[in-house]
Amino acid sequence: MLKRHSEFLKNLLFLSDLVVICACWVSAYFIRFSVPLFPITKGIPPIDPYLWLLVPIVAVWGICFYSFNLYRPRRMGSHLAEFVDIAKANTLSILILVALTFFSKPFEFSRLVIMYFWLLNLVVLGCSRMVFREILRVFRRMGYNQRQVVIIGAGKLGQRVGDTLKMHPELGLQVRGYLTRNAEKVGQMLDGIPVIGTFDQAAEILTSHVDIVFLCLPPEVECEAEGLMKILSSTTAGVKIIPSIYEFVTLRAEAEMFEGLPIITLQGSPLYGWNLFLKRMVDVCGAAVALVVASPIALMIAVLIKLTSPGPVFYRQTRVGLDGKSFNIVKIRTMRMDAEEKTGPVWAKAHDPRRTPIGTFLRRTSLDELPQFWNVLKGEMSIVGPRPERPEFIEKFRAQIPQYNLRHTMKAGITGWAQINGLRGNTSWEKRLAYDMYYIEHWSLWLDVKIMIMTLWKGLIHREAY
Repeated sequence: MLKRHSEFLKNLLFLSDLVVICACWVSAYFIRFSVPLFPITKGIPPIDPYLWLLVPIVAVWGICFYSFNLYRPRRMGSHLAEFVDIAKANTLSILILVALTFFSKPFEFSRLVIMYFWLLNLVVLGCSRMVFREILRVFRRMGYNQRQVVIIGAGKLGQRVGDTLKMHPELGLQVRGYLTRNAEKVGQMLDGIPVIGTFDQAAEILTSHVDIVFLCLPPEVECEAEGLMKILSSTTAGVKIIPSIYEFVTLRAEAEMFEGLPIITLQGSPLYGWNLFLKRMVDVCGAAVALVVASPIALMIAVLIKLTSPGPVFYRQTRVGLDGKSFNIVKIRTMRMDAEEKTGPVWAKAHDPRRTPIGTFLRRTSLDELPQFWNVLKGEMSIVGPRPERPEFIEKFRAQIPQYNLRHTMKAGITGWAQINGLRGNTSWEKRLAYDMYYIEHWSLWLDVKIMIMTLWKGLIHREAY
């Protein structure tokens, strides 16, 4: 029954795609010649040749869409991944269409019509697929179009998969139960999911209406994977493997294929390619504007420092940034020149007696951070990112917090997610690390903009600074 439903939905999606493609081709003709965004120099051609061209268009797009496997089940896929596949298939189809129309002499098809057609296909097909998937998810939440799932492995990893599937009823994946190596667990309920058998019973259980199997074996029983895979190969169930190494994932894990070999990245930075370029552009433009706008304020502060305390206006301090490399941070001086002469490197405290007469005001308003925009321009820092720390403290944190070095997978920032949530100065390093990890894991350009807006809005008034 489920397979018949699956074929019906696949055919329905295929037909709807063809209808959308035909509608986009006709729409592209009318947009070009009825809403002339560009001048029409050769007159309006008849529509008949364009309608006849629908026959090869339907054939080309149908073959390309099937070749790109656009009708495979996507219960656990993302809309973005599907859109990328559509864009690839659509672009290849357009290239084939251009090649076909090249030989259509003496009639010449408008290149603008073909360009409009390509753009309309991307937008309309992307939106129609999204609507189609969301409608299916609604029906799955209601209990329709379900797939039966068995999870092999009742340990922490298997239970995490089970809990995750229960949290997403829109996937339509019903977990029938776990298979375990330990016969004593059979019959138990693990967060509402029963343990229905042992590995030895896999052949019997998996041949009875099971659509998907998740293989979640802990390291100590991976020796049994070969035998289980032989059993699974004799069934029609789809097999998805969650490697035990997943338990060691720490930051932005991803999987990719290299010459047929699956490679799993356990931790990595989100900044590469266009992300890196865009963040750097925002940093350069933002830092340049900030330095120009703040220059009168910085000049006034410099005069006040000279009038109220001996010593230079600015001072440099070694901090650790991207990839654990040290750099000299530039700050406006808020402490006496001999502040750490007797104590060595220590945290600043509330109402610290070592501060200069205007030091308290500068630190509360974060005006002492203004010169760090120069570090941003030099590429040593970013406007938004985990705050850099002194190397003397880092050695201590590394020993106490194993994941501390993951903060250095991104450039240090003048402000950050932890800071706008009140974690500044001598606060819990465990909490600050958690907020920094959240920022790195969920980084986006919009999140940076949000943090910058919140920093300006709050002004960091009445908060202890570094």
